[in-house]
Amino acid sequence: MSLKQDLNTTKCTASTEMPEEKIFVTKSFLPPLSVYCKLIEQIYQNGQLTNQGPLLKQLETNLSNFLEVKNFHYVTNGTIALQLALKALNIEEGEIITTPFSYVATTGSILWERCKPVFVDIETENFTIDANKIEEKITPKTRAILPVHVFGYACDVERIQEIADKYHLKVIYDAAHAFGALYKGKSLLSFGDISTCSFHATKLFHTIEGGACIVKSDEVSKRLDLIKRFGHNGNEHYCTGINAKQSEFNAAMGLANFSYINTIIKERQAVSELYDSLLSGILQRPKKQKELSCNYAYYPVVFESEKQLLNVFDELNKNNIFPRRYFYPSLNNLPYLKEHISCPVSEDISLRIACLPLFVGLEERIVQKICTIIKESL
Repeated sequence: MSLKQDLNTTKCTASTEMPEEKIFVTKSFLPPLSVYCKLIEQIYQNGQLTNQGPLLKQLETNLSNFLEVKNFHYVTNGTIALQLALKALNIEEGEIITTPFSYVATTGSILWERCKPVFVDIETENFTIDANKIEEKITPKTRAILPVHVFGYACDVERIQEIADKYHLKVIYDAAHAFGALYKGKSLLSFGDISTCSFHATKLFHTIEGGACIVKSDEVSKRLDLIKRFGHNGNEHYCTGINAKQSEFNAAMGLANFSYINTIIKERQAVSELYDSLLSGILQRPKKQKELSCNYAYYPVVFESEKQLLNVFDELNKNNIFPRRYFYPSLNNLPYLKEHISCPVSEDISLRIACLPLFVGLEERIVQKICTIIKESL
């Protein structure tokens, strides 16, 4: 089933038996060391370590072509990508409609840009923002809608865009989970005024640390390009900027991983389908749209109660298996928010949902063991 992580390039002294090995929710894919080293040699030869170097530009071109998108900006991480998106669209202060069911960086980015997150509850099938509840939260202070393609499942992009057009709002998609996912044959990263992505080491495609902005408007793209480089070109200063430039070493990891993208997705699909066969009818799973081609970024399951989830976690942990709660707590309950907005669906799901281990090289026997423990615990 598995693509060998060392790919015949490094010696491995570990035992083939793994009685004590800890199985975490994910494991970073590593390309052949020889491929990465050749790219590092190029950096040493040309001497450019950062500032939009040749490897970074090549990676931007490769990913732009792969995703079939334009105005692709490779930046330092997915969080700064969200902040850049808000700044490039001139969204300063005001209200941002968003989801409570995401990683904390989604809300944190809004707060860092001195805006107010206004939470809209999630729908019950794939846990993305409930588009039918957005309009009732729009006020004269609303500046944008910031939904999340949770676990790579598509938001209701048509309905969200319809609402945004009606009220003249910007749409920024947090697509940190959506790399490689297609909706109606198009990359999920192609929707909205700006879509952002994460290439953190835990993602199915990673550059150790990294992120991206995909910008619809050429004019906004030029502004974002300035902002990510301190807001100036040479001696000409145009706007307040920040340092969101990525290094050549991170770009090298991205280029080394690039040719394995389809293989990685295929491997993760095989593991996911094995889980499906072993856990069918046992636990609730998000429901994907018929028009969605999954990227198999995560394997989320929903338990009947938090107590049941914790009991299963306890048994898995005793066997050195460590799933993770995604996403807990529901972000509308963050203790440092000044106002609480009730989101009962998100609050309920966040107590009961978790992601099981999923990565390239996860052996079939481990998946079977995980499923056996879950069944016995239930």
